[in-house]
Amino acid sequence: MPKKLALTVLCTGMLMIILDVTIVNVALPAIQHDLGFSQSGLAWVINAYLIPFGSLLLLAGRIGDLVSRRGVFIGGLILFTVASAACGLADNPTMLIAARFVQGIGGAATSAVILGMIVTMFPGPREQARAIGVYSFVASAGGAVGLLLGGILTEAVNWHWIFFVNVPVGSVTVAAARRFLPYDRSVPSGRRGVDLAGAALITGALMTTVYTIVSPGGPTRTVSLAAVAAALMIGFVIREATAASPLIPLRVFRSRSLTGANLAQLLSAAGMFGTFFVGVLYAQHVLGYDALRIGLSFLPVTVVMGGLSLRYTDRLIARFGARRLVITGLALIAAGLTFFARVPVDGRYLTDVLPAMLLLGLGGGMAFPALAALAMGEATPDDAGLASGVFNTTAQVGSALGLAVLATLSSGRYASLRAGGVPDVLAQTGGYRLAFLTAAALALAGLAVIVTALRTPVDSRELVTV
Repeated sequence: MPKKLALTVLCTGMLMIILDVTIVNVALPAIQHDLGFSQSGLAWVINAYLIPFGSLLLLAGRIGDLVSRRGVFIGGLILFTVASAACGLADNPTMLIAARFVQGIGGAATSAVILGMIVTMFPGPREQARAIGVYSFVASAGGAVGLLLGGILTEAVNWHWIFFVNVPVGSVTVAAARRFLPYDRSVPSGRRGVDLAGAALITGALMTTVYTIVSPGGPTRTVSLAAVAAALMIGFVIREATAASPLIPLRVFRSRSLTGANLAQLLSAAGMFGTFFVGVLYAQHVLGYDALRIGLSFLPVTVVMGGLSLRYTDRLIARFGARRLVITGLALIAAGLTFFARVPVDGRYLTDVLPAMLLLGLGGGMAFPALAALAMGEATPDDAGLASGVFNTTAQVGSALGLAVLATLSSGRYASLRAGGVPDVLAQTGGYRLAFLTAAALALAGLAVIVTALRTPVDSRELVTV
């Protein structure tokens, strides 16, 4: 029972963080109207959260390894809860964007150490697979839940409550974490201090990369920022190869399962998260759905994914192995996204949207828990927080990448069709189709990584070596 309570606390914290990535989407029109955001400035309500979130996960995970994962989780959750209250109280764009940035910092600290705590609390292969399945459901389906909750709160009350709801939930979760999460040792054996130079380099590289992705500009600006990010990343690799106590020991990337699972996670997260964003736009601008109906339309993804992740995925991993489950799941995700790519202007939910939702739910329920199992399978107790931070980082950077790429392709295709004289609704639909097709290609690329990089299946009994 104590383990189950601890897992509930960790997953509640993760749900709060993931919800905040998508819950804002359906409230953006209301936020723009009330606070006077420009169209370009409105994107920063999302970007201000994603930049620190995607940039600080590795650092937070390593600090958790070196100091205390429990302490980092609780501290991040407190910061996230306080920043949520500030977001709800915001009465101008500057205040909201600043509070969202702080939210991203707290979210990174909270989520970076969760997988590391799970693999150390649940050492048995079967119980760990089940625990990771619960975590993966929360992490993956939380995006769809966010759309539903955002729609309900925006329609029933107002957009401020998409942030205020975090305050009581966060306060209760902090109290429960202090009581139920086990204490971990302050400094792992043989490790002392934090590699500050490495931390600065990797954080700068990731922040520059995410900023370049979510805030595209002209070719000169983009190339310049990409060059800065590349230089910082090269400096980080050199630093980690020579540091006495590196922030990220490069040896961890010798694991094919860790490297392959993270690359597949990067690509599949780009497709899935970008699809949620573009799907909201299609439902709103083409189908004419209001905020609540948009949230309800994505509910099947959550229900199906939850049913698989919580009840069956651990058994499937134990029977067939994580690799086979990832392959099947990513194939189903690609099929769902390809089905989405045929959406018509006069689409009907039951025939044109629901089948894709069901395929995405089935694929996500299989693929994401199995990817987490592959990524964490060879993590030692001292490196569990690092492996967790790496896995979460690839998910969040992938999400930012997917959002930027799919939104850019969609708007570019729309502009091109409109310039050619295509009616507005037809042009919008054409843009969304291209975005969905690109998302399917990303999922297939993730599938190709697993098939080629992990040719030898990883035995489910070897998923945990701690």
